[in-house]
Amino acid sequence: MKWILFCSMAVGLVGMLAWAQPEQKPPRHPNVLFICIDDLRPDLNCYGNPVIHSPNIDRLAKQSVLFMRQYVTQPTCGASRYSLLTGRLPRNPVDVTNEALEKQVAGKPRTEVPETFIDNLRRNGYYTVGMGKISHSPDGYVYGYNDPKSDKLELPHSWDEVLFDPGKWVTGWNAFFGYADGSNRQGKKSKVKPYEEAEVGDDGYPDGLTANLAVGKLKELATKNQPFFLGVGFFKPHLPFTAPKKYWDLYDEAKIPLTPSPTIPEHVNPASLHESSEFNQYALGDEQASLEKPVSDAYARKLRHAYYAGVSYTDAQVGKVLDALKQLGLDQNTIVVLWSDHGWHLGDYRVWGKHTIFDQSVRSVLIVKTPEQKTGLVRNEIISSIDIYPTLMELCGVQSPAPTDGKSFGPLLKKGKPAYWNNVAYSYFKQGITVRTDQYRYTRYFRAQQPTVELYDHQTDPHENRNVAEAHPEVVRQLEPVWAKGNTGVFNKSEK
Repeated sequence: MKWILFCSMAVGLVGMLAWAQPEQKPPRHPNVLFICIDDLRPDLNCYGNPVIHSPNIDRLAKQSVLFMRQYVTQPTCGASRYSLLTGRLPRNPVDVTNEALEKQVAGKPRTEVPETFIDNLRRNGYYTVGMGKISHSPDGYVYGYNDPKSDKLELPHSWDEVLFDPGKWVTGWNAFFGYADGSNRQGKKSKVKPYEEAEVGDDGYPDGLTANLAVGKLKELATKNQPFFLGVGFFKPHLPFTAPKKYWDLYDEAKIPLTPSPTIPEHVNPASLHESSEFNQYALGDEQASLEKPVSDAYARKLRHAYYAGVSYTDAQVGKVLDALKQLGLDQNTIVVLWSDHGWHLGDYRVWGKHTIFDQSVRSVLIVKTPEQKTGLVRNEIISSIDIYPTLMELCGVQSPAPTDGKSFGPLLKKGKPAYWNNVAYSYFKQGITVRTDQYRYTRYFRAQQPTVELYDHQTDPHENRNVAEAHPEVVRQLEPVWAKGNTGVFNKSEK
C-alpha cells in the first residue's frame, strides 16, 4: 500500500509540474525580407567602387554575407526573375524573354513545377506580401505599357497581398518609366531624355513611395503571429536614370572614371554585343550609342553620374526599410536578402544596357543576412541566382515540393571553406550559352557569325577584353564538357 501511495503521489506531482510549466511552442520560422533592385550592377562601395555613395547597403554588407561572384541566368529583367523565383535554368525560348513569368505562370493553375519559392512559403504558413517590381511587372499585374492596369496577377498563387502606390503616375508602368512631373516615356512617345535631376524629395519618384509603403507594412506585420515574406522591388537605377537632385550632388562628375573596356573585345564578333536599342529609345538623349564609335567622354561621364545618382537614391530607400526592420525588433528573426536582377554596361565595349552574356551584364549583387549573423563575411565562390531558392527553403525549414536546378549555398553562410563547392554558373542570351568558372568564362553561340566560341581568362583579363579561345584550344577542350552540362536545349534542342 505504501508503494502504491508513493507512486500515486509521484504521478500527481509530475502532473502538477507539467501543468505549471508554460506550453513549449515550436520555434517560429524566420521572416524573410527580400529586396530586389533593378539593373544594379555590383557598383557599390562594398563591392570595391570607392566613388559610389551607398552607405546603407554597405552597412548591411558589414553584417551579412557578401557574394562577390553571383551570376544571373539571363541578362534581362523578366527572364532573370523567372529563374530566380523558380530555381530553374531556361529550357524553352520563352524562358529567356521578359514574358517568361507571364507565359509560364500567370493565368495557369497552381502546380509544383514551375512554382515560385514565394508560393512554396505561402503553402507552408507564411503570410506573403509583394510590392514594387518582384516579377517583371512593376506592380505585379499583367498589362501593356500603354494600357490601364489589369486585374491579372503575374504570380497568381504567390501573394496574400500585392501592393503598389503609383502616385501621380496612375499605373505601374507609367511610374516605372516616370519623370518627376508625373509624365512618362511612353506618354511622351519616347521624346524624353534618358536622365533627370529634379528638385524633389524622395517621394517625388516612385521608389520613395515604395519605401514608405514597405515601412508601413512592416509595422502591420510586426503585430501578426505568423512568419512573413515581404518582397520589396525598387526601380532605380533602371532607365530612365532619374533621381532627386540631392543624390546627384553627391558626385563630382569630372572625377567619375570611365570604363576600362572602351572598345569591342579582341577577336569578338559584334553579334555578341548589341546596339543599345533600349537606351536609344530615349530620343532626346545628348548622343546616340553605337558599336561604330563610343559616345563622347563628357556624355559618358554624365550618364555614369546619372546612374550613380539612381544607385544612391535607391540605397537611401533601402536604408529606410532596414531601419524600420530594426526599430520594430523584427531584425532578430528575419532573413534579409538584397539581390539585383542583372548588371549593366556603362559604355563597356561601347554598349549602354544589359542584354549580353559578358560579366558586366550577368554578374549582379547578392547580400544575405541571417538573424544570428552579427559580422560580415565576403565570399568569392561562384554561385548562381538559381541557388537562392533552395537556400531560402533550407534557412526557413521548408521542403521544396519538386527539385530545382540550383543548390543551397548554406555552407557558404558560415566561416571556413566548404568541403566541396562547384564553382560554376551558367547564363543564356542572344543564342548563346556561357559558363563562368573560377578562372574562365567560356561561351558558345548558336549562330552563323564567327567566331562562335569565346574564352576569357579572368586571371590576366578580368574585364574580358580579349577572346583567347583560338590561342588556348586545350582550355576550350577542358571546359567544353562543363559547358555542355548547362546546355538545356533552349537554343538548340538537338545538342545537349
